[in-house]
Amino acid sequence: MSVDIKHVVCPHCHKVNRVPEDKLAAGGNCGACKQPLWPDRVLELTGQNFAAHTGRSDVPVLVDFWASWCGPCKMMAPQFEQASRQWQGKVRFAKLNTEQHQGPSGQYGIRSIPTMILFQNGREVARQSGAMSESQINQWLQSQL
Repeated sequence: MSVDIKHVVCPHCHKVNRVPEDKLAAGGNCGACKQPLWPDRVLELTGQNFAAHTGRSDVPVLVDFWASWCGPCKMMAPQFEQASRQWQGKVRFAKLNTEQHQGPSGQYGIRSIPTMILFQNGREVARQSGAMSESQINQWLQSQL
């Protein structure tokens, strides 16, 4: 009997952890820093850790590209946070402030915000622009996976 191992990037120290697939939803802690691999909040990405989380994780990563001055972004933030709770252990939810971290925004051609991009194995697999409710985020994500 073989166990399928998934790579999960720690949201605290950004080290890659090997986690049995059947244990993903159970949470667990990072082998390096001992912090939870699935904290109860959306991960804040930076230009420095963006590639590690989107490219080195076997778990899909949904990134919300946003800015502090954006009204629709502010309206969607709590909806995105709520949706993240339903996907714990299945999809990593993350946010990237496009004003503070322009590198990834330029790399992925972000022209309007909010824009969500779903990454799997380091590649963009889906994109959606415009503010969405929690149920719309869940429906869209369900249709992509």
